[in-house]
Amino acid sequence: QGHLVESGGGLVQAGDSLRVACVASGLTVDFAMAWFRQAPGKEREAVGAISWSGAHTYYADSVKGRFNIFRAAAKNTVYLQMNSLKPEDTAVYFCAAKPSISGRNWDRDYDYWGQGTQVTVSS
Repeated sequence: QGHLVESGGGLVQAGDSLRVACVASGLTVDFAMAWFRQAPGKEREAVGAISWSGAHTYYADSVKGRFNIFRAAAKNTVYLQMNSLKPEDTAVYFCAAKPSISGRNWDRDYDYWGQGTQVTVSS
């Protein structure tokens, strides 16, 4: 049974950078990973995703050019580097995993989810 654990959230100021991490365990196949976020009173939205190999990444328009997803050499750890943070980036950030992704489905239908880490950006 897959298990995902996020870490690295916190309180930062607008314009700052923050990196959150997700460590996966118990997954028996190669898997793609993604980051989602959910702000109070809003629906969960996809932020970005990365393929197993790391060769393919996808991002929501709202974070393109500011956020970067990458995998550690060990492959079971994925990072979300967030730069030029804005107050509207405030949310609980979740990581998720599934066997594969493409340009058409990177933002949906994930099988495994973490518990989330809070990111708060003050103005």
